[in-house]
Amino acid sequence: MKRFKNILVLCDDDSIAVSAFDRVSWLAQANGARVTLVDVIEAGPTEMMQMFAALGRSRGADIAERVFEARRARLEELAAVLRARGTEAEVALDTGTAFIEVIRRVLRDGHDLVVKSRQGSVSAPLLLSDDMHLLRKCPCPVWIFNTRLEARARRIMAAVDPDPDDPVRDALNHTVMQLATSLAEQDDAWLDVVNVWALQEEMTLRHSSFAKVSDAEVDLLVEREEARSAERFRALTDDFAAHFDRMRLLHLKGAAADILADHAETEAIDTLVMGSVARTGIAGLFIGNTAETVLAQVKCSILTVKPEGFVSPVSPE
Repeated sequence: MKRFKNILVLCDDDSIAVSAFDRVSWLAQANGARVTLVDVIEAGPTEMMQMFAALGRSRGADIAERVFEARRARLEELAAVLRARGTEAEVALDTGTAFIEVIRRVLRDGHDLVVKSRQGSVSAPLLLSDDMHLLRKCPCPVWIFNTRLEARARRIMAAVDPDPDDPVRDALNHTVMQLATSLAEQDDAWLDVVNVWALQEEMTLRHSSFAKVSDAEVDLLVEREEARSAERFRALTDDFAAHFDRMRLLHLKGAAADILADHAETEAIDTLVMGSVARTGIAGLFIGNTAETVLAQVKCSILTVKPEGFVSPVSPE
């Protein structure tokens, strides 16, 4: 499945050329996609002239113009590399707040994927950066690349939480599976599909003197919850597993955020694909608590997908 056809790449100060440009190039070629390289300058021409006012009005205006020219020239250099490899590429230089301008372009121009390098060091939590604003508010999938990136992934993980009683979540899990298997096929990578389950309030049932529930009763509840969760997991993954033999299905008990982060670290996962759990149809809603905790911990690249019908709180203009 060649899903991505209109990719927006944010070329910010972290320099996507250094850390991720080979990955972008391969992704575009594999999907037959066109690419728009975008840079966003926080200060517009007027603000820049004010910054350089001490040098005189004329000199300040000249320096401001040269800054814009330098940033655009950098974009053109990157685009030339893509064009030389047969990819349709264009450039755009915007002013304003980066994540807002990116989302506006997605809404206006119909981009189906946003790509950028992770801000700061690999160990820095995403929750403190503009990256999380994009993950929360951008309507299309967002792929945050880490700094240790190869042109193709070797190990991909899909995090799923199937619930056939919730149509929005069920559809989102199918989208995650479609996307993860497609990427694994394109990259010839191994795919781990992880579903974490737990009996809600098991610790309270086992250890609270007020609950008055026997261990045998709790064990029965745990057994039934595991069977119910496993059946949902099989229903989601059977068709995908039948058509893709480089897949490992892992049904694990525990706290979802901890297990997913630990698995990404111990198994040297290149890319984590997961859905952002949110209600749909109204603006301003955010990524789920479990997802945010995972994204704040993992060091691999992250590809997140919104539910169908998600409405961004950012307006097109």
